[in-house]
Amino acid sequence: MPNKYPVTNASSIKPGEMRCFDVNQQRIIVAHIEGEFFAFDEMCSHEDYPLLNGALRSDHVECPLHGSRFCLRTGKPMEEPATEAIKVYPVELQDDMIVIEIDD
Repeated sequence: MPNKYPVTNASSIKPGEMRCFDVNQQRIIVAHIEGEFFAFDEMCSHEDYPLLNGALRSDHVECPLHGSRFCLRTGKPMEEPATEAIKVYPVELQDDMIVIEIDD
């Protein structure tokens, strides 16, 4: 059964920014793109490189190491060399709080 974890105030992440949080013993990035918040695993599925240093574009993140892009809605790779998806997590806003849903 999924559990919900409050991570930070929505106002603390500006549009176009990403921040990484320790949530339920996992490192999860929260990104703010054009009024939407996305949560996803910190590491690229291709080479275990931190996506936090990557670039946000529309609804995807680009890994700074080899340029793989991942859809932040599905986690699926949009470009090689990555072939495996990253994990994405449902995000809710409760008042100004970003809440991430994680299956335990």
